Amino acid sequence: MASPLRIPHAPLSDAEWEALGPFVLRCHRGRPCDHRARFDAIFRLAATDGPWRDLPETYGKPDTISRYFRRLAHEGFWERILLALAAVPESHPLRRLLGPICRAARRAIRLRGLRIILLARRLNLKRALPAPPWMCPDPDLSEILFDLQWRRLPTLRDQPKARAIAWLRAMRRCIGVVAGRRYIPRALKACWP
Repeated sequence: MASPLRIPHAPLSDAEWEALGPFVLRCHRGRPCDHRARFDAIFRLAATDGPWRDLPETYGKPDTISRYFRRLAHEGFWERILLALAAVPESHPLRRLLGPICRAARRAIRLRGLRIILLARRLNLKRALPAPPWMCPDPDLSEILFDLQWRRLPTLRDQPKARAIAWLRAMRRCIGVVAGRRYIPRALKACWP
């Protein structure tokens, strides 16, 4: 049974494919594949929250599509396309793919880790984050707090003990907040676009 669509999905138009095509690295090993059909399948699945096995048969074998998706992720495709998406003007055809690209990049977070989260934050593409920004890790703010803590640490010796302890506890809470939540409730994930 196919998972319900969370965002509207339509096959790639010619203009959208022409905008997306230059970013796709074409491999000449093995049998040739239809990259456009595979991207249609990836974006169809990205429109749902379902597993790869829920992909309708019309898009091909789920194992093949998931393998292609993993290859793209390991090649850094999703980072490149997020950078391109942030750089193009609003009228560019790539902008029409904002929702599917962000949701596919969100799936790639499992493979690429913090890199995509950091990039999505820096480019202000909040839809590419796996949850609301206040629940996701913020490496930039973490570095700022870490530097602040180390600059302030030598002056804590001159402070009364209670004040120094209170400051260190406050810093620990702040660093805990910028590290993001370990568990994001399913209901909150379901309402995040």
